[in-house]
Amino acid sequence: MAKKPRIVIIGAGMAGLTAANKLYTSTSSNDLFELVVVEGGDRIGGRINTSEFCGDRIEMGATWIHGIGGSPLHQIARKIHALESDQPWECMDGFSDEPKTVAEGGFELNASMVDPISTLFNNLMDIAQGKLAPNSGGDAALKGCTSNGGFGNQSVGAFLRQGLDAYWDSCKDHEELSGYGEWSRKFLEEAIFAIHENTQRTYTSAGDLFNLDFEAEREYRMFPGEEITISKGYLSVIEHLASVLPPGVVQLGRKVTRIEWQPESKKPVEIPNGYDSSSRPVKIHICDGSVMLADHVIVTISLGVLKAGTGQDSGMFNPPLPSFKTEAISRLGYGVVNKLFLQWSPNGNQTAGANDKAKFPSLQIVFHPPKSELRQEKIPWWMRRTASLSPIYNNSNVLLSWFAGKEALELETLSDEEIINGVSATVSGLLSAPKPHKENSPEFCRGSASEDSEVRFVKVLKSKWGSDPLFLGSYSYVAVGSSGADLDTMAEPLPKIGSFELDRGVHHPLQILFAGEATHRTHYSTTHGAYFSGLREANRLLQHYRCVGV
Repeated sequence: MAKKPRIVIIGAGMAGLTAANKLYTSTSSNDLFELVVVEGGDRIGGRINTSEFCGDRIEMGATWIHGIGGSPLHQIARKIHALESDQPWECMDGFSDEPKTVAEGGFELNASMVDPISTLFNNLMDIAQGKLAPNSGGDAALKGCTSNGGFGNQSVGAFLRQGLDAYWDSCKDHEELSGYGEWSRKFLEEAIFAIHENTQRTYTSAGDLFNLDFEAEREYRMFPGEEITISKGYLSVIEHLASVLPPGVVQLGRKVTRIEWQPESKKPVEIPNGYDSSSRPVKIHICDGSVMLADHVIVTISLGVLKAGTGQDSGMFNPPLPSFKTEAISRLGYGVVNKLFLQWSPNGNQTAGANDKAKFPSLQIVFHPPKSELRQEKIPWWMRRTASLSPIYNNSNVLLSWFAGKEALELETLSDEEIINGVSATVSGLLSAPKPHKENSPEFCRGSASEDSEVRFVKVLKSKWGSDPLFLGSYSYVAVGSSGADLDTMAEPLPKIGSFELDRGVHHPLQILFAGEATHRTHYSTTHGAYFSGLREANRLLQHYRCVGV
């Protein structure tokens, strides 16, 4: 008796569940396919992981809807009423109030010091992303940064620093600072610039912006409109996608260890009106020793796991993937971004709440440059590339900082006590202004130099995306030496219909398909990019079977 083609989706994150949802809900497709989703972890969601901390709903992974204009995820969230909640949630009032910019040593910087550098950085990024012409506005610094082959830069980091140098060249007559202790104007401007560089590191997951490709930056696209968080949590969208699937389709705790496929065959098979499954071409090995046979597998695992699984000493795919695929996997960038939540109490009391009179300010943090002799030794190195420390909403006693690169990996190894001590030392070094300049210190920290009024952190929660074997990082970026074409290569199925391999006798096309944020050329690194990729691969299979008459 003819059997249905079996489609196995590896990974129950946004891409995998979107593909499963589309395949199952398309007209009559639930009668066409035998559908299975295998997930290595004990939960659905992948890099979406909504949680709670001190009574607030928070996101350990994906956090923002990046532009509500045209975003399919915003449309889903609105449809399922996930944009309203009685429980407080992370960033529920949007971006925080105008932050206080505080420099190491306890100096609050005024807008006249901060704004020109912030504007410079934002304009430079707009140029890199193709939103602003380099000669617009008559800005001498912007013209200077692109006059000597600016668009030939290999990296975003190099372009940004070229822009900063051009700015300094155009401002040689600026007078020196007073009122900021040992800070020189140039060091302070560089440190303000570094705030934005460090924020960009968390946006892109590039631990070093000198590894972020300049030419590819302008291909990245965002939706218009405001960026928002989801009141009921990103997981509500995931659960909605999964809700249509029958019990048993999603199988948790089923980590795939090896995928065997057949790139060539000497025995073509004719497909009659029905489907003959006597020889399913893909064999999927599971961690418990069991094996699943499939006609098609949609691989949605992270680029980090693909990098680990296609290296010289690994055998995730047998036979190995073709070189054009593994070379793209190798060239593309994939970084680590982690979030750190801390409960703050002015009295060291774990029951302190958002209604307490004391209020922690939203801080932008300015650190002395790496080679400066003025660095405070008590501030740990892993805090020094953190751009901000802010309440997750106005008046909240839960604070949030973002970490990228080696600092994010170090954070994963630290105990709660080490984190509390390190952050406390940092805040102490920022909010304890020297007496001669107390008028420059934030309202919150006035008089806080005494031991009795130190800021107290009483509880910690952090993400660990780098060390999680199911992800080995956070999201992808286009690295120097890579290009947007590599993202397209990531999306190519194996073997392809009409490919050279098929001409040599492959009778089972589309054995391995690829989805996930790292397979989308213009929306990589995002949840909506993962969503689009899941739709793409589901539609590829739907179109294939319409073509062959099943």
